Amino acid sequence: MSSELVINVTREESRVALLENGQVVELYIERKRDASLVGNIYKGKVLKILPGMQSAFVDIGLEKAAFLYVADIMPEMDEFYSAFLDDSSDKMDLDMPFNQGIRPSSIDEIIQEGQELIVQVSKDPIGSKGARVTSYVTLPGIYIVLMPNVEHVGISRRIEDEETRMQLKVIADEIKPKGFGLIMRTASEDATREEIKNDVEFLLLLWENIHKKSEKIAAPNMLYNDLDLVFRSVRDFMGHTVERLVIDSAEEYDRVKDFVKTYFPRLVDKVELYEDREPIFDSFALELDISRALGRRVWLKSGGYIVIDQTEAMTVIDVNTGKFVGKENLEDTILKTNLEAVKEIAYQTRLRNLGGIIIIDFIDMEKQNNREKVFNAFVEVMKRDRAKNTIYNISELGTIQMTRKRVRESLGRVLCDQCPYCEGKGFIKSPQTIAFEIFRKIKKMNLPSGSKAIIKASPTVAELLSDEERQTLEEIENTCKIKLIIKEEQGLHQENYTIEAV
Repeated sequence: MSSELVINVTREESRVALLENGQVVELYIERKRDASLVGNIYKGKVLKILPGMQSAFVDIGLEKAAFLYVADIMPEMDEFYSAFLDDSSDKMDLDMPFNQGIRPSSIDEIIQEGQELIVQVSKDPIGSKGARVTSYVTLPGIYIVLMPNVEHVGISRRIEDEETRMQLKVIADEIKPKGFGLIMRTASEDATREEIKNDVEFLLLLWENIHKKSEKIAAPNMLYNDLDLVFRSVRDFMGHTVERLVIDSAEEYDRVKDFVKTYFPRLVDKVELYEDREPIFDSFALELDISRALGRRVWLKSGGYIVIDQTEAMTVIDVNTGKFVGKENLEDTILKTNLEAVKEIAYQTRLRNLGGIIIIDFIDMEKQNNREKVFNAFVEVMKRDRAKNTIYNISELGTIQMTRKRVRESLGRVLCDQCPYCEGKGFIKSPQTIAFEIFRKIKKMNLPSGSKAIIKASPTVAELLSDEERQTLEEIENTCKIKLIIKEEQGLHQENYTIEAV
């Protein structure tokens, strides 16, 4: 499958789109003020240990303390590293639970409050949560991942050819420094022994500089700042599957070209500078895809649609037949809609970078073999996803539960703010509901006979009170022997109002 990298760089932000067969499948946006922390290395200080949660809070110099789980600081764990290898990203998967009966020791036996230690950010701060960190530092290079203080050799599972895997294993065993571990990344499949060795030497020098810096400065402090989005993308994506890289910044083009000349000399001709007047994302028709990725409802070609709702705890995706009525029986119509939805859900999950728990509510199917068709189709299409995911079998209710590794915020959370009007609920009280609240409150106020009250409300509520609900207001005036004056307040939230006695 041919791939392209399209990179848009401005003073304010960088945007990277990964295209497969001309369609954007992954989109990354990094704003200069909100750059990702993943991969950064800090010298931190343990603030508080929570034995009941087997975790600790570590001050690394950010606004919120970082979260450190006991599994991320266990000593003598190198024999388990193969279980933590994330085959899709060539990095350690630090979210996988312990298995085979292995139980971590109590955290307060490993670290103490006030202790200083070197940690690396494995997850950005998300929502109200601080960053997640690990003491297992991994330094990703072009062809390998270097793991200080871990004796382990691993090969990316994306390299399927057994002969190639054996050759890489031999090279890794020969060049692996004592006291370090190596993971051979997917890009190493086409690399020479010399290129891989140069990568190891560069990362060893980098780790030596980090270690020296840690001895000179006090915690909390940053020891290493990972590459920015543009260079991370070049490092992680440039390989035999990327046909070309197109970038619209002349300055960044020169930097990327030098980077590729050094680390991917065979691919230097694949780097192009985009110089047309039309914006690069418009030229590749990417802006429309970004707009679609922010919508709650996504239409399918058949006329069906899916609805995507993100909550704090999980993402829920609902499949509906919509305008698709089919030409055969109901079961076939439902099956076709579900199978079409499978492809769109997998696509939207990657594009939106949805993570954590995801629940997919497919249209209920009566036949078990149809359920299996939908489940197998979903598992197959999700194999293209670089992010680690676990998919559970379709339930009796027709739902699929899955987890997808979440390292950074979703696209929607990066590009959008919570609605200040509905405060994230997605709905607000209707004008009629507010009008009835006002009626009840006036009666409860028990205003003196002959007094006046001014009702200040939003334009929609004020109009309703003056028109459709005028008769009810007059009944309250006659019953309570008071005078009510309605005042329209421009810009007032529809749910807000005041009643002032005059």
